[in-house]
Amino acid sequence: MNTKLAQTEPEQIKKEEPVRMSGILVHPTSFPSPYGIGDLGPGAYDFIDFLAGSGQTLWQVLPLGPTGFGDSPYQGFSAFAGQPLIISPDLLIKANLLTKQDIDEEGPQNFDPRKVDYGPAIEFKTKLLKKAWRSFTHTPDKTMLEEFELFCQEESYWLDDYTLFMACKDYHEGRCWLDWEKDILNPTDKTKKAYTEKLEKEIGYYRFIQFIFQKQWIALRDYAHEKGIQIIGDIPIFVALDSTDVWANKKLFQLDTKGYPTSVAGVPPDYFSATGQLWGNPLYDWDYHKTTGYKWWIDRIRRQLTLTDYLRIDHFRGFEAYWSVPAEEETAINGKWVKGPCEDLFHAIEKALGSNLPIFTEDLGIITPEVEHLRDSLGFPGMKVLQFGFGDLNDKNYVPHFYTSPNCICYTGTHDNDTTMGWYAQQPEVIRDRVRRYGNTDGNMVSLDFIRFCMASIAKYAIFPIQDLCLMGSDARMNTPGVAAANWAFRYVKEDLTQERKNWLLKTTRLFGRCPLGPEDYTV
Repeated sequence: MNTKLAQTEPEQIKKEEPVRMSGILVHPTSFPSPYGIGDLGPGAYDFIDFLAGSGQTLWQVLPLGPTGFGDSPYQGFSAFAGQPLIISPDLLIKANLLTKQDIDEEGPQNFDPRKVDYGPAIEFKTKLLKKAWRSFTHTPDKTMLEEFELFCQEESYWLDDYTLFMACKDYHEGRCWLDWEKDILNPTDKTKKAYTEKLEKEIGYYRFIQFIFQKQWIALRDYAHEKGIQIIGDIPIFVALDSTDVWANKKLFQLDTKGYPTSVAGVPPDYFSATGQLWGNPLYDWDYHKTTGYKWWIDRIRRQLTLTDYLRIDHFRGFEAYWSVPAEEETAINGKWVKGPCEDLFHAIEKALGSNLPIFTEDLGIITPEVEHLRDSLGFPGMKVLQFGFGDLNDKNYVPHFYTSPNCICYTGTHDNDTTMGWYAQQPEVIRDRVRRYGNTDGNMVSLDFIRFCMASIAKYAIFPIQDLCLMGSDARMNTPGVAAANWAFRYVKEDLTQERKNWLLKTTRLFGRCPLGPEDYTV
């Protein structure tokens, strides 16, 4: 299969779509798979079939990049590369790059089907990927080799730096680039060439891994499109310090002469944390970005919109003003708001990629009239999270009957929230009573009630985590902001998506006019 991405010409970005849409939020790492972590193999295709069979039109993922320390998809090694851990061994077998014996040789793994244990999973998957690489180099398929060479040529604008960075990282035993030798810490073109020659085999491996990721992802994306499913991607506004992006593009960030951040990103005290959240990401030098015509951002958005149909931008408010914390601070309390690029950035992106960008904004947290104006002037839909509406009796922004425009996405909760079942169990009785009266329900299956609230709202898009559809409690939570351990590990098993659950979701979707069927099919 051709791995070439469809060109994102301006006139191609805006797609025809149903008036009302709905879908499920689940990251590929959560899919059923026998290899310790979800991947792009049979479990992913079964999920797409479930979406289509239940009348859904959307699938939302978290960022798809390669993860670093802490395994967070929001702290990756690259804003352009794909996640090697979700490459499917089953599909590598079909491509004659692995054999069943290759997998069996690694011995029984006994992975937990409901939780990712990243250490063993990374070790196991890396061994398989290196076996596939050796197979590719020793007995290359001519057609695949031609595809690989074309991929390396077309994606060189990000692939060359990324693969050199990862090879150098291995060469330095995984240490952050700030601890590398001076010549490669601040490399010249001559230095890059020398290291590229010295680490040729290692670079070839990382090129191959990205080629395989893209090949498997494009096949899954195309299958989703055949089934009438569109994909909502996700990018963090900031990038990790220990990333290709910062190492290779230091002028784009607020760094001192040694490469260390002078100020870092975070948010002030909010719903999630009394001391705020100190993310630690380097902040952008927006003045310098402007001198380049925002080229790095244009390239980033263009690539992500060739992988997915829509793009959710995390922490959108940071484009209007961002919370800048001195790098030496231990919490985010002593930061300050600094003006961001506002419309100027997005006008540059629109000029390059066309208007009506299919972008969703994560506009949660401390949202000012200025942020709302930026969002609305660009026509981007914002987020409505039901848990926020019912958890605060004075907040009308997130309660469905107060919505004033369909240009929004209604969520039961997000990857940063507890599951709705878990959230409800921890609420005081006054809030649980309000939920029960609002939904005329006993609250025993409150997450399904919340899905109905989303579906019934005027919001054009209704999204819910797979945990809410499956009535899962707090032990299935994906992420707890501000807590370093036990995040990003959630997995479900194939048996969770029952025929009963599919039937209920299809009927509910039809009832509220979100199913891509003719008028005669909306009879429930």
